[in-house]
Amino acid sequence: MNVEKRSIDFIPESERHGKPGSLFYIWFGANMNITTIASGVLPVVIGLNLFWSAVAITLGSLIGAIFMASHSAQGPKLGIPQMIQSRAQFGVIGAVLPLLFVMLIYLGFFVSNTLLAAQAIESVSPLGGDGNIYLIGALCFVVALYGYRLIHRLQKVLSILSILVFLVATGLALSLPIPAEQWSPAGFSLSKFLVAVSIAVTWQLSYAPYVADYSRYLPSSTPMSRVFWFSYTGTVAGGAWMMILGAVLSVAISGFSDNVGSHLAALFGPGAVLLFVFLVYGQVAINVFNLYGAFMSTVTVIEPFARLRVTPMVRGLFMLLISVIATALCTISQEDFIAFFLNFIFFMSYFLIPWTAINLVDYYCLRKGDYCVPDIFDMDGRYGRVNLVACGSFVLAILLEVPFMNTTLYVGPIANALDGIDLAWVVGLLVPAMTYFGLMKRRVAVGVERELSS
Repeated sequence: MNVEKRSIDFIPESERHGKPGSLFYIWFGANMNITTIASGVLPVVIGLNLFWSAVAITLGSLIGAIFMASHSAQGPKLGIPQMIQSRAQFGVIGAVLPLLFVMLIYLGFFVSNTLLAAQAIESVSPLGGDGNIYLIGALCFVVALYGYRLIHRLQKVLSILSILVFLVATGLALSLPIPAEQWSPAGFSLSKFLVAVSIAVTWQLSYAPYVADYSRYLPSSTPMSRVFWFSYTGTVAGGAWMMILGAVLSVAISGFSDNVGSHLAALFGPGAVLLFVFLVYGQVAINVFNLYGAFMSTVTVIEPFARLRVTPMVRGLFMLLISVIATALCTISQEDFIAFFLNFIFFMSYFLIPWTAINLVDYYCLRKGDYCVPDIFDMDGRYGRVNLVACGSFVLAILLEVPFMNTTLYVGPIANALDGIDLAWVVGLLVPAMTYFGLMKRRVAVGVERELSS
């Protein structure tokens, strides 16, 4: 199998291939890992019982996946990666602003996934803590280097294996002793419920910055509705299932959050060693997304200032550098992983949601999918260098989110007045959507009129 030749450039029709059904495997498999299971622990940690945790996870997954799948549907139409498409909203240089935050998110997820995998195999691996981290980092580098085709193949195999493994795991988990009150609708807390919903929403939105990367090779004639629904059903089915499984196990097993992988493997008794191999496979498969996305985001940031010809050698050097940095971050010990992960989930939402609002409003409401792809790569093109409307809307939304935030590091005054209810994600969605649409509507209309008259 050859190394992928394309990076952030447009995929010509002659190189398009595949069917939208492959996206179900990609996004179902992307959720079938212990990081998703660890995310399901969070609603229980904040104080919800299993009944309300399951309801919140399901509702949040259904909501968040709408935005995620809407980004996926852009891929075949535009034929370019997700984040470079942001240049049409923010400008060629202005797009660096959301890209910097997205790159931090890639690194944060890489660290989280690697730490969980290394922790899981510690009892069966002879390499030790840092050795396991280096091994996982090396495996991610190799797969991400080869790129799109290999990632699709690995995810399809992972999806099929995951159904078998996690059906057994779910049956074993439900057979564990769980107090009856855990499945009771009594004891509802609106503030905790909304926090749990926002966790599940954010989990789905975390795929938004790179979801179109895996649909951009599909033929441009591929129906958008099929791209949307295969992406949507795959990510909702996999994400909700694994998060609810994590919630169940966190209640049934004392100290489950201390070592998610080992506790999960212990359910299988003598078969635990084989499950460790599967868990590492799952973590490598999802970490490849982060490494692949970080590579393309890095190229997108550099490209306006230095025209790069991304040869396999250049691709390998970039991948290696990012892998080394991400792996080095993993060696910094994290004593309380769950607290770190909870704050990281909220950190993501505060920056991802304003970006997704601007991107989707521009694509579906203003330009209706009509873009000039060559101009996305041209600083003097129609999208300009910096769009102050998009950048201003993005920054304004983040600033207005601050009073509504509720994390272990900071609680805003409005969140405090609302008994801890975190509505920052609602502000981050509505404010940039309305300001960007209102301020850009006339500008886009004038641009269309000018093109029709020329």
